[in-house]
This record gives sequence, structure tokens and C-alpha cells, in this order.
Amino acid sequence: MMTQGNPDLVLKRRPFGSWLLGPADQSTRRLRFRLQLLMTTFSIGTNLIGALVVFILAVYVLPGPSLIDQLQLADAIIIPAYFVLAIAVGCVWSTRLTRRVTRWVELERPATRKEQIATLQLPLRLTLIEVLLWLVAAVVFTVMTVIMQPENALRVALTVIDGAIITCSVSYLLTEFALRPVAARALVDSPPPRRLLAAGLKARTVFFWAVGSAVPVAGLMLAAVLALIEGDVTSTRLSVVILALGIVALGNGWLLTMLSAKSVVAPVRSVRDALSLIGEGRLDVSIPVFDGTELGSLQAGFNRMAEGLRDRERIRDVFGRYVGPGVVQEALSSDRLGGEERYVAVLFVDLVGSTELAMNRPPTEVVQLLNRFFAIVVDEVDRQGGFVNKFAGDAALAIFGAPAELADPAGSALCAGRELARRLDEELPEAIAGIGVTAGIVVAGTVGDVRRHEYTVIGDPVNEAARLSELAKSAPGRLIASMAAVEEATPTESDHWLQSDLVTVRGRLLPTRLAVPDASP
Repeated sequence: MMTQGNPDLVLKRRPFGSWLLGPADQSTRRLRFRLQLLMTTFSIGTNLIGALVVFILAVYVLPGPSLIDQLQLADAIIIPAYFVLAIAVGCVWSTRLTRRVTRWVELERPATRKEQIATLQLPLRLTLIEVLLWLVAAVVFTVMTVIMQPENALRVALTVIDGAIITCSVSYLLTEFALRPVAARALVDSPPPRRLLAAGLKARTVFFWAVGSAVPVAGLMLAAVLALIEGDVTSTRLSVVILALGIVALGNGWLLTMLSAKSVVAPVRSVRDALSLIGEGRLDVSIPVFDGTELGSLQAGFNRMAEGLRDRERIRDVFGRYVGPGVVQEALSSDRLGGEERYVAVLFVDLVGSTELAMNRPPTEVVQLLNRFFAIVVDEVDRQGGFVNKFAGDAALAIFGAPAELADPAGSALCAGRELARRLDEELPEAIAGIGVTAGIVVAGTVGDVRRHEYTVIGDPVNEAARLSELAKSAPGRLIASMAAVEEATPTESDHWLQSDLVTVRGRLLPTRLAVPDASP
């Protein structure tokens, strides 16, 4: 029950629709053994049942002179001898043909296009072997009947032919079922060849309707014809004939319909289970393509879709690493250039003495130090709901309030600044950095060309934060904010800050009232 309810387990344990066919990654040796066992069992079983049904119909059911009363010793020997011989010849012939067609599996290499077609046509070729053996049986037994019991020749011939049609149809479906793992390996790199799709689901449905319905009905009509020819068939005898043929018709129709339905349902169910996993966010899903009709194209189409989703998610992930998840969402929801005025808080952090670091350390050590430094920056900015807009050498610009809105952008930026200063001092003391925080109105949006976009913020607060980070490099706590940002923050955060000097930073005309963290416990 667990396997039926869990699509992941279903795809792993029954990738081909049945546990009889084994897992998708079974070894070549195990696949050969499983295939030989299934095909031999199916061949013997279907032909034995078919021969038994034909014998019962010809001897006991269809109207006419009794075959048992006229059965001779030669007949009793020839009939079972031919059956055993036909089974042996069929098994050996089928095995040799299967090994020759699927030799690429033993060589453990991909199938060529020609080998793909031959593999997908293998069930039909194997079935034709059985058709030939049944036709030989029809000829042999009809000739024997003509010689010994001419009045029963037509009954024997038509009964054997009907049995051949029904038996070979069931055998075809079972052979196609057993060969699913081999077909999956043949189609692992490409969908079914188009030349095989010509006789697809429509032709298969019509054929099995004819075999499952038309042939049994033809058998009933044959019984009526034979009854008319005999002329003296009692109503009781005729009723027995109709009931027996009706049972055979119902059983044969049910069996063919069930097997045909399973051959359709199995690939559809594999796609359904895989879609359930896709819906749960599992994009690492791939299903074996084991059908040579339009259903195989459906399975191959699902695999292409899943691969496209994986590529898209990979691009989205890489894109998000460069520009931030918020910008990715903005880019996916809007394809316009320009921006809008937003109230944001800006945090700018810049390493002290980066030139000396580059001169005195090997490049690999400098890169490792920068990566550790930026890891702390990104961690704290993300923790407070902001995003790092860009890395500029040894500096980073973080925005709070765009593209995703925040309830308290100033408070979030100030808190991020305090935690960042603390962590850098404790975790990375060799990386001394100045941190500047301010807030104000900026223009936030995408700029550039239709061929190349960049999300950015433009405005005086960006420049002011950069200048404050320069001042912070020589400040005791190496963290300075503007009083404007502190005043916009909620009391929970603003209580951690003290008002400081009024200075005019480089590049600005208006003075800025500074604020520093409260060092008191």
C-alpha cells in the first residue's frame, strides 16, 4: 500500500509499471535472466492455454460428428508431439532472435537508430514466429482431418485459426510487456522513431477490438453455420455451444482489454507519478521511456519538460546569487526599464587597507579573506530582510526596502550594521571595515538597455552612506549612521544609538547629523 501511495517509491520500485520487470538500474545479466524467464513463461503459458481452448471447442463444443470417437492412435501421438516441438522451436527461435536484436545491451552501449527500430519492432517479430507455428499447425491438423474425418475439416481449420489469432494477440501484449526494460534502454537518449508512430494507439485499439470482439463473434456465427449444415442439432446442444463460445468470448475480450489497457495505463501512470513529484518541487525526476507509440513520445516529452525546468531553476538560482532573489522576482514579473521613488535604508561597508592587503598577501589569500568578509555581510543583510545590491572590489552596498518592501527599513539597516560590526570584530579581526548607514528617498529599478538590465538604486542616500563608511574607518566602533535614519527607526532599534557631531561629508552641500552606537551596557 505504501508503494501505491508514494509516487517516489512507485517510480523507483516499479519504473516500468510492474515489479516483475525490476528496477531501472538492474545489471545486464539480471535483465537477461529476467527477460528470458518472463518470455519463456508467457510463451508456454499462452500457447498451452490456447491449444487447450482450441481442443475443447473443436472436440466438445462446436456441433458436428464427435472427434473423440474417431480419434486414432496416430492423432493422439502427433497432436501433443507437435505441440511440444512447436513450443521448443518457438522458444529457441525467439531466444536467438532476441539476443541478436538486443546484442547492443550485452555490449553495454547505446542503441543506434537502426537498433532502436529493431528493438521496438521485436514484439511483432516474435509474435510472427508464433503465428507461423500456429499456421503450420492449422495446415497439418486440417490435412490430417481431411484424410481421416473429412466432415470435420472445416471445423478444425477455423477453430485452430481463431485460436491462433487470440493466442498470438495475447502473446504480443505479454512480449511487449516483458521487453519494456530493453525498450527503455533503447530510447534512453531519444524519443520513439516517427516511423513507428504510424501504427500507434489508434491502430492498436482497432486491432484489439477486432481480436477481442470480432473474432469471438465470428466464432458464434461459425457455430450457427455448422448447426445449419448439420441440421439435426438439438436446442440443448445449440444452447451449450452458444454458452461455451460466449464464455470464451467474454474471457478473451476481458483478457485482451485488460492487457491492452495496462499497456496504455503504465506509461501514463509513470508520467502522472512524476508530475506529482514535480508538483512537490522535486525537479530531479526522469522516467524511463519504454513505449514505441505516442505514449513513448509523451514520456520523452515529460523528460524534456523536467530537464527544461531544471535548467530554468538552475538559471534562476545562479541569477539569484548574482543579483538577489528579490531582484529575480522583480525581473520575472516586469520587463520594463526605469524605476520608481522608494524610501529605503542604505548600508555601505568598505574594507580598510585593502591595497596593503593585496600587496602583502598572495592573491589566493586575498580572495579567501574577501569571501569570508562578504559571507558575513550577506548573512547579516539577509537576516534583516535586505539584499546586497552589488559588490565593488572590497566594498558592498546593501539596500533595505527595495525591491521587497520592509515595515522598518531604517531599523533593519541599523540593526544589520550593529551586528555586522560585532561579527567582524569577533570572527574576522584581520578584516577591518568602515560601515555607514543612512536612509532617504531614492529611485529604485532597472537601468541599462533592453539587452542588458541591472537593478540598482540611485540617489543622495547612496552617496551619503559611502561617505559615512569612510568616516567610520577612523571612528572607535567603525560604525556611523545618519541621525535621519535613527529618527525613522522604531524605538526598539533607535534606543541603541546616540546623537553625535554635525558634519558636512565630502561631495554633499548639506551637513549630516551623525549617530553612533550606544556603547553603554
